[in-house]
Amino acid sequence: MLKLYGYWRSSAAYRVRIALNLKGLACQQLPVHLLRDGGEQHAAEYRALNPQGLLPLLVDEQNGGVRIAQSLAILEYLEEIFPVPSLLPADPAERAQVRALALHIACDVHPLNNLRVLQYLGNQLGADDAAKNAWYRHWVALGLAAVEEGLAPFDGRLSLGAHPGYLEACLIPQLYNARRFNCDLAAYPRIVAMAARCEPLEAFRLAAPEVQPDAQ
Repeated sequence: MLKLYGYWRSSAAYRVRIALNLKGLACQQLPVHLLRDGGEQHAAEYRALNPQGLLPLLVDEQNGGVRIAQSLAILEYLEEIFPVPSLLPADPAERAQVRALALHIACDVHPLNNLRVLQYLGNQLGADDAAKNAWYRHWVALGLAAVEEGLAPFDGRLSLGAHPGYLEACLIPQLYNARRFNCDLAAYPRIVAMAARCEPLEAFRLAAPEVQPDAQ
């Protein structure tokens, strides 16, 4: 049995939900509320499972209860333990391009605009909502511009040809966040087109934040 500790609006958990769905893997979802009581991810009970105090966390009960933190490490684990269907291209160059774009989203873009950074800007640095939104949009614009250029090799198709995979599992949650903060997407036609092909698919619809059991 797979268990996923996550939060309905966590884009990192959203990535993993998409990947699980694309692979057809059942998973028990265990919500960890990022805001309630100062953030349940900071509670001793959860920190005992994941000392990083971050989401998501995957627990594989069939593999000795191994615990995997960090969304991209989880995606890599799923690829190795459940290799069919693969979420990565067969061609080594395309596989590397997919990983590079996923890392850019997960490591360069998302960390600058996730909840704890926005909370620090407000609580410790005194930034108001307008300043925080400006920060968010600045970094998202830079990040998505780079992704838009990086999608050129996949122009007109998905990362697995006719099918989505690892790349789309990372891209769609970041685009969801951009829309949530009313970022202008006019400069990213490749990104918008790729999302339009993915979002109606069941794997993405069932992973969407609003349909999660802990959505509020």
